[in-house]
Amino acid sequence: MVAAAAHHLGFRVAVGGGTASGAEAAARTLVAEGALALVSIGLAGGLQPLLRAGKILIPREIVLENGQRFPTDEELNRFLGGPTPHVILGGDRVIADKRQKKVLWTLTGAAAVDLESGTVAKIATEFGLPFAALRVICDAATRNLPPLALEALNQSGKVELGSVLKALAINPLQMPNLIGVAADALAARRAIVRYLWSLKPTP
Repeated sequence: MVAAAAHHLGFRVAVGGGTASGAEAAARTLVAEGALALVSIGLAGGLQPLLRAGKILIPREIVLENGQRFPTDEELNRFLGGPTPHVILGGDRVIADKRQKKVLWTLTGAAAVDLESGTVAKIATEFGLPFAALRVICDAATRNLPPLALEALNQSGKVELGSVLKALAINPLQMPNLIGVAADALAARRAIVRYLWSLKPTP
């Protein structure tokens, strides 16, 4: 759904699978194919309180945990609908605990975290290309992600049904929280798809 909506904008799409290594491979593929800019599109975990699932972020800057900062391109931001007053943390791991989310928000000022945007920013900078990000909040800063939500994902970012069923058999108490996470993820995906289709394609 997200890829099709991005195609509608005239973008060449490469899927990173929600991981830093996948994002690097996808970004380098696009550069090799002649891309003139890079845009990181997808889900993000909330760090700033009050941001709910489905909130669209077009950050003015990507920050890494080591303090390195990458401003996003103003022209790309305008094309994506205009920047929002947010910074996104380019992380190297999923932040599942709401206490850790609060610490990262306090230390970095980032409204959200994802595992792809930091890598995309670094590769764009390496090749002297403009870049931007369009991310949607998937899990709020106030939510703890159950272990099952992390264990069920394979290396391509897809859900392994067998892992889900096995983990639920061991600990069925995860089910209520897992249902909430799934509902938020669905709302986030629908929100970003609607947003992408609302934008005007490139001339």
